[in-house]
Amino acid sequence: MDITSFLAHLNRGEAVEGGSEMHQKMHELSQEALKITVELNGHYHTPEEVQELFSRLIGKPVDRTFALFPPFYTDCGKNINVGKNVFINSGCRFQDQGGITIGDGALIGHNAVLATLNHDINPKKRSTMHPGPITIGKDVWIGANATVVPGVEIGDGAIIAAGAVVTQNVPPNVIAGGVPAKVLKKIEVNQE
Repeated sequence: MDITSFLAHLNRGEAVEGGSEMHQKMHELSQEALKITVELNGHYHTPEEVQELFSRLIGKPVDRTFALFPPFYTDCGKNINVGKNVFINSGCRFQDQGGITIGDGALIGHNAVLATLNHDINPKKRSTMHPGPITIGKDVWIGANATVVPGVEIGDGAIIAAGAVVTQNVPPNVIAGGVPAKVLKKIEVNQE
């Protein structure tokens, strides 16, 4: 199975059965991701070297404005898409098989977790995984230690409070926080 077929399957939201060819491809990609993240996290790199390593990890170039402070962890990497002026702070963990899209100007705080897979609810099928994409809009700020679960969209300009667990879509230009996260406040946007 090639990477294109693998990603197409996941991006259609189709399940991955434990032990299947798809599951084996997932393990193969995780080994590649582990090698690259060990290299990324193992010692100091210039910002340009971080961009090059992250580009290798996701399989496509990132913009020169992209910045990341290691360590960074992922068990796939190939289903991450980042815009311009994106900053990912240290300790973040992305489980991206279901797809993670990060819009221009987004800031991801320390130790944020973006998880795009759920295991099956049925204990007899627990090894089956169900992907769901995460979409983060433009100019979003995700606070430290926040968790975003599969299938969530965060609207442009939104702020996710530190420690929040985001289980539902978040509208644009609001502050959301809590466990589970709920809208706490509307953000007044000045057009200056």
